[in-house]
Amino acid sequence: MADTKKAEGLVYKNHPLRRVDNFIYYGSMADKYIVLLQILDTVKEQDMDVAKRVSVQLQLTDPDLKSRDRVVKKSEKDSLYAAMDVGCIWLERALAGKL
Repeated sequence: MADTKKAEGLVYKNHPLRRVDNFIYYGSMADKYIVLLQILDTVKEQDMDVAKRVSVQLQLTDPDLKSRDRVVKKSEKDSLYAAMDVGCIWLERALAGKL
């Protein structure tokens, strides 16, 4: 019988995606870098809250560093889609060593 690895949770472009309140963590803590998306502002569209302003940070996962020293790049975008787009590119480049 073949063993198949079952993915736990959401995966976007081969990296795990986790949400805790207004924070979205993109990437694996086992890697050198992750992307932290923070939803700063939302707007009500019909009966849903939609992200209006999102902070994007490329961070090192080294637990010995202070939180402010972990930040490699940061930006602010006006939609979750734009933030995920930038975060995905930053993470792929960082993990490939092309920073």
